[in-house]
Amino acid sequence: MSYTVIRSNRNSLSIQIGRNGEIIVRVPLFVGNSQIEQYILQHLGWIEKQQKKQHEKNLAVSGIKPMTEEQFSRLKKLARKLAVERIAYYAPKVGVSGRVKRLSIRCQKTKWGSCTSNGSICINCLLALAPKEVFDSVIVHELCHLLEMNHSSRFYAHVQRVFPEYKKCYRWLKDNGAKLYAMVPPGK
Repeated sequence: MSYTVIRSNRNSLSIQIGRNGEIIVRVPLFVGNSQIEQYILQHLGWIEKQQKKQHEKNLAVSGIKPMTEEQFSRLKKLARKLAVERIAYYAPKVGVSGRVKRLSIRCQKTKWGSCTSNGSICINCLLALAPKEVFDSVIVHELCHLLEMNHSSRFYAHVQRVFPEYKKCYRWLKDNGAKLYAMVPPGK
């Protein structure tokens, strides 16, 4: 069984299954290869289950055609316009008015959004293809990171306060995200 190991300054081991079923193991810097192999063996059932799910998602989206470069460019512009509008709407509700210093629109392969402590927010352009409430849930999620730079219960309390239906939207992304990624032009 092949896998990719990513070592970083983290405290725990984790396994991620990529879009093509590849196994990615994230580990602390000090963990040895035998400990990694043991961790993988302990989670073999979970790995196989997740690879099967990913394969089924890939089959479900195989008939979707990627966008043209022109369509993709228009999508990025639309995503920026929507993000600016929704940040302006939700920032006061979250309590972070004026704290967003920079907005980036990208096509991230594994994230729907991100936020830095200095007020830089990045939104995945594919969200412009999702239902409005799903787009909004990611905006609120990233704005709440300006209050809590983690995924603690306090962080989710902020998200819940502003966007009570966020779990339903997260589920939509989990169920439909592969279809959105299938629309990305080759090489992007």
